[in-house]
Amino acid sequence: MHSLDWLVLALSLLGVVAFGVWKTRKQRDAKSFLMGDNSLPWWTIGLSVMATQASAVTFISLPGKAFQDGMGFIQFYLGMPLAVLVVSAVIMPLFYRTKVFTAYEFLEKRFGRLPRLYTAFLFLVQRGLAAGITIYAPAIVLSTLLGWNLTLTNIFIGILVIIYTVSGGSKAVAQTQKQQMGVMMLGLFVAAALLMVGISNHMPLNEGLSMAGMTGKFNLIDLKPDFSSRYNIWSGILGGFFLSLSYFGTDQSQVGRYIGGKDIRQSRMGLLFNALFKIPMQLLVLFVGVLVFVFFQFNPQPVHYNAPQLDVLRASDEARPALLQSEADYRAVVSKKQQLQEAWEAGQLSDSEFGPAYRGQLQKEQSIRQDVRDLVVSHIPEGDPNDSDYIFLSYIMGYLPVGLVGLLLAMIFSGAMSSTAGELNALGSVTAVDFIQTFGLMPSSGKGQLLVSRLATAAWGLLAIVFATVFSLFDNLIEAVNIIGSLFYGTILGIFCVAFFMRWVGGRAVLWAGLIAEAFVLLVYFGTEPLSLAFGWDLEAPAYLWLNPIGCLLTMLLAALLQPFMPKPVATIE
Repeated sequence: MHSLDWLVLALSLLGVVAFGVWKTRKQRDAKSFLMGDNSLPWWTIGLSVMATQASAVTFISLPGKAFQDGMGFIQFYLGMPLAVLVVSAVIMPLFYRTKVFTAYEFLEKRFGRLPRLYTAFLFLVQRGLAAGITIYAPAIVLSTLLGWNLTLTNIFIGILVIIYTVSGGSKAVAQTQKQQMGVMMLGLFVAAALLMVGISNHMPLNEGLSMAGMTGKFNLIDLKPDFSSRYNIWSGILGGFFLSLSYFGTDQSQVGRYIGGKDIRQSRMGLLFNALFKIPMQLLVLFVGVLVFVFFQFNPQPVHYNAPQLDVLRASDEARPALLQSEADYRAVVSKKQQLQEAWEAGQLSDSEFGPAYRGQLQKEQSIRQDVRDLVVSHIPEGDPNDSDYIFLSYIMGYLPVGLVGLLLAMIFSGAMSSTAGELNALGSVTAVDFIQTFGLMPSSGKGQLLVSRLATAAWGLLAIVFATVFSLFDNLIEAVNIIGSLFYGTILGIFCVAFFMRWVGGRAVLWAGLIAEAFVLLVYFGTEPLSLAFGWDLEAPAYLWLNPIGCLLTMLLAALLQPFMPKPVATIE
């Protein structure tokens, strides 16, 4: 990278950290640290909620997914607005009325201690793993492309986040996330503008977008009911609703953002702000991925986007002949695509003729790319064949002018820091309030409580760095984060739904229901393949979004069935 890019990157990241530390330098007690003195206005809450979701995974992985599969991933978010309305109308008032520090503190008031501890434990497991991914995702991609040491990159990102999160707590997270959202949105709009200009140098923009449409990139909605399909309107609305309801209603990384508001009106406005702007923001990120696809139809692109792995294959005497053949086949496909483009632009091919012919060449291209991925598997034991998370960064590193490379990398790092900070603050809060304080280990003095809260947050930061160093990549990083959440969110939401809506069910019934439901969810997702191999069954795990309603509804059903055999509820909330 050019020295100007390094300067832009350093000033962007260090400026945000310094601002967060300075803005929240006067912390008095644990309440100030964990909840920000209940002083946050609605716009800070809204931006903080949005920034906690917008991790580096969003900006690394989502454009690559749109590049390969189109914009259908947007269906994942279709259930979110309705879920936010339910949270604002039903769940948020309960948290405010009971004056809780964490969402799980509410469960003890309703059920007793054990259900609270069990649910808080599930949260710590899934959010702790997710925090590791939000550090690891940008670290492994950036370290690969820039030649940085992976462990040192993990540590660098983690330490930056720990500094201001431990220093300023919830308020520092909210304050810095406003700046980080600014960097992220600026980077997105700059990338989109440059891509449009780059496309216009070869073809009118409207024709380029029309070409993308004919290849299926703008197929936003899939109406086909398919239980195994990850993204269709049914899984998006129903599964996405349950996932979003659990995320915004029971996940402390989100609950902690809005219960720190000045009052319930400010918190509601902040959450509704996120509901209005989250989908347009994700559409913009996906649209950038489609623009990258169109741009690369006119500009050289590699046969494999992980350039260092491509260099390893070229240096291998065994792999090089096969790679050279794949590259020759690839150039032939590119030449054929260019001929089709020229014929279409000249009016020699109609849309109905061009679309199928061009899609056929894209399928050949994907087949060649798969051959190269197979070479990676067979000749690079430690390598990862899935290169979709490198597509957007390949554009950044190969085509952006000096200075803007640093800005786009700052966007990715800001995403990593904003999401990780929110997660660490939530993990520290749950550890301090739901475990240390619950077991009577919290000091009585305000300074002592503040110290324990900071130590708990720092400990989770260090654990997240450790998790980040031992992860292996999923097929797609943004799916990895959501899969981990879906494995636990359904059960957590089910326990809260029993607490909210089934007043006649007690703590013992809901605890057993939660234990059984979580075991069933894990079996459904991880156990189908071993069972199929062992017994010759043809089983297929459901798409991960469906795990959320399965876990939630099963928990509620089991709690209702078990309650007649359990003692009547003792702890209630009026």
